[in-house]
Amino acid sequence: MEEVLKDGDFCIVTAGTHKGKSGTVRDLNVSKTGHLTITVVRENGVRFKTLGRNVRVQPKQIDTN
Repeated sequence: MEEVLKDGDFCIVTAGTHKGKSGTVRDLNVSKTGHLTITVVRENGVRFKTLGRNVRVQPKQIDTN
């Protein structure tokens, strides 16, 4: 079963240029070629774009420090 990404989900990038980074999913878009592209916003406000297939939805970890 394939995960469904929604605006506001917390995700971890598992492949591609931004592998290992995480953040909140924003701006879902289907390109002309049919691929899902998303903008990921990191906690520090930095944004980057990646393909939807390169991310995995994850429950957000709360920092207890």
